[in-house]
Amino acid sequence: MIDILDRLHYRRVSPEEQFDPVYRLRYEAYRREEFIPINSQQMTRDAYDDADNCHCFGVYIDDQLVSSIRLHIATAQNPTSPSAAIWPDVLGDIIAKGGSYIDPSRFTADHDASLAFPALPYLTLRTAVMACAHFNATYCISSVRPEHVAFYRRVFGSEQLAGEGYWGELTFPVCLYASYIPVMLPRVLSRYPFFDSTEEERQALFDTSSNARQRIIRPTARLAQSMREHETETA
Repeated sequence: MIDILDRLHYRRVSPEEQFDPVYRLRYEAYRREEFIPINSQQMTRDAYDDADNCHCFGVYIDDQLVSSIRLHIATAQNPTSPSAAIWPDVLGDIIAKGGSYIDPSRFTADHDASLAFPALPYLTLRTAVMACAHFNATYCISSVRPEHVAFYRRVFGSEQLAGEGYWGELTFPVCLYASYIPVMLPRVLSRYPFFDSTEEERQALFDTSSNARQRIIRPTARLAQSMREHETETA
């Protein structure tokens, strides 16, 4: 997995770019399984992409767009979250108790790339793991299709918070799961070293300034692990 990261980079999607390739990737992925109706623009974009707490990324291998993901950082100051439209009481309770959460959504992938790179879910969700560390959130939630639940339980130790619901124009049901970040993050970084990152990578990934647009962000998992090993040896 570390070796694949050497061929990968992330790119932040600017909300000002209405026709970013990521929105077409979403459309093609959803249409492939007839999860959304046909539209003339062949793009999938919604109001949540314009939210101030939205961070959307394209994932590239060998400079080819292979997947994308969108993250919302829900806090008391800005509780905007796509999943809160389905489960307002459950997620609102987290905020009301002083917590915060990462809400990943619009996780879509190129069909050929998903066959060529079985590790693509890990490579894409690495952005969510970095968000957990960068924003010091309480939970990372997952609004997932029932057939994907086992993956989130196994990798992130996610536990169910609510039953099935439907979001927006998507025709498939999703369930609400969540992992408690103070417990999950150390375990994930220990078990899956490719999820690790340096502070510099996280700052570059979540930089919302105009200078950050179109910036190519290279994974630093190998460097982060070397730094951890050095700290252990010198401790």
